[in-house]
Amino acid sequence: MNDAALNLPPAVARSLAIWHELVVSKDLGRLESIVHPDAVFRSPMAFKPYGPAPALLMALRTVITIFEDFTYHRQFSSADGHDIVLEFSATVQDKQLKGIDMIRFDETGRIVEFEVMIRPFNALQVLGAEMGARLAQFLPAYKV
Repeated sequence: MNDAALNLPPAVARSLAIWHELVVSKDLGRLESIVHPDAVFRSPMAFKPYGPAPALLMALRTVITIFEDFTYHRQFSSADGHDIVLEFSATVQDKQLKGIDMIRFDETGRIVEFEVMIRPFNALQVLGAEMGARLAQFLPAYKV
């Protein structure tokens, strides 16, 4: 993805570049380095956000193992460059899905909020069941 066209603050551009590297490698081991300790995760399966950072880290590290053929297609930013929207597609089992990651960064470039939206509903159901099988004991909304 070309971040130059987004006119991002340098700290956000660095963290976003790291995020893209982590996703491509499917190794989120360094994710904690760009996440604020009080960060929250907004799941498409839950009404209330999960936080602090360990919940966000757990959800993202799990979902990366479930998605197949994950690809980012487009990205957008707010005028100040602290809010980024990344459009993606992936497959879960035999269901193709589209979605967006809405990521808010602080002034130091750390993620403070990560929200995911996914469609169609049948793909979200399959993803939710798969996440539930792995995370239900840790994150209540994934109980099936």
